[in-house]
Amino acid sequence: MSERAAPFFCPYCGDEDLRPSEAGHGAWECHGCRRAFQLKFLGLLSPTNGGKAHDQHDG
Repeated sequence: MSERAAPFFCPYCGDEDLRPSEAGHGAWECHGCRRAFQLKFLGLLSPTNGGKAHDQHDG
């Protein structure tokens, strides 16, 4: 199992003071601008389908 990837900076203010949030998987809090946000992996891009992400399905 790989470690979870962490963002390097806040997408809103660019600050690096980020901490994982208790709101759920992929949720982060920026203590610079006091915003909370969530990251989600959508899939891999493919050059054969116009660059759209592949659907991710469990199972």
